[in-house]
Amino acid sequence: MKRMLLGVGNRLSRDDGAGPRLAECLAGSDWIAVDCGTSLENAAGIVSRERPDLLVIADAARMGLAPGATRRLPPPAVDRMLVSTHGLPIAFFLERVESSARRTEILGIEPGDLSLGEGLSPAVASTVLSLIDLLATNSNGIDAIDVLETVADSSSPSG
Repeated sequence: MKRMLLGVGNRLSRDDGAGPRLAECLAGSDWIAVDCGTSLENAAGIVSRERPDLLVIADAARMGLAPGATRRLPPPAVDRMLVSTHGLPIAFFLERVESSARRTEILGIEPGDLSLGEGLSPAVASTVLSLIDLLATNSNGIDAIDVLETVADSSSPSG
């Protein structure tokens, strides 16, 4: 099974760097891991070329959970992600790559610290380590992560 992870976020905003850090750490595994930084849309061509069986997009997401909590985000909750695609909605990117990946999952990691600076907070750093272990050792590891069930006030996400 061909698996691809797109790590999205700004490493200069502490926990917003969780996605890129996860991609960096999975790069030596059997995952195709891409650190997209803050430009998720630049990875559309890679997704189209590789045509993964599983595409995971990982980013910090304000979900109202404890720092470091992870959830798979259903389509109505993607506005919780902190990613910016130069003004394009995340849904636009998902529509663009949906025919290139057999399955797409959005992985949100609750940030604790979005202040200016490098390095993850202890809670988010611990979560990233756990995710590396889960995803690198289990081909269906993404299924062990709960889906965000309540999408409260999605019209005004923080971040």
